[in-house]
Amino acid sequence: MVFPMFAAAALLAGCGDGEQQEVRQWMTQVDASTRVAVKPLPEPKTFVPFAYASAEQPDPFNPNKLLAGLPAARPGTGVAPDTGRRKEFLEGFPLDTMKMVGTIQKGPAFYGLLQIDRAVYQVRSGQRLGQNYGQVTAVSDEAVIVKEVVQDASGEWVERIAKLELQDSKENNR
Repeated sequence: MVFPMFAAAALLAGCGDGEQQEVRQWMTQVDASTRVAVKPLPEPKTFVPFAYASAEQPDPFNPNKLLAGLPAARPGTGVAPDTGRRKEFLEGFPLDTMKMVGTIQKGPAFYGLLQIDRAVYQVRSGQRLGQNYGQVTAVSDEAVIVKEVVQDASGEWVERIAKLELQDSKENNR
């Protein structure tokens, strides 16, 4: 029983601090001989303030600047929409959500087929649609022409023409 204890003591003595001491000496030597080379930061650029001569220049943020290039507005010369009339169903949808998908003829009347979401509606000349007081002025095989009444930058009502062109179907694109 003495022998195993003696063997264990000999093994523990062999696990001494010999190699670790050599590593510590090497690290101390390398640490002493190594010099850190950090480049100095460049000098900051000097800020030169810009003097804005606002008295000589027009104010770029003035809303009246938009109106400067427009002809002088004359009250009552614009086209005003009929806001008192009852709106039709298709006036609840913006024009950009409508797609022309075809035409149909019923007797002498020629109708354009407009798709909104998944539903298809028939429109004819004179019918109202769109959210900008639009009225269909013409229906052809290629397009539905809509005359809208919108406000310009000066607040005057003006007419604008929009065109809903026939969309190619997926079946024709194969």
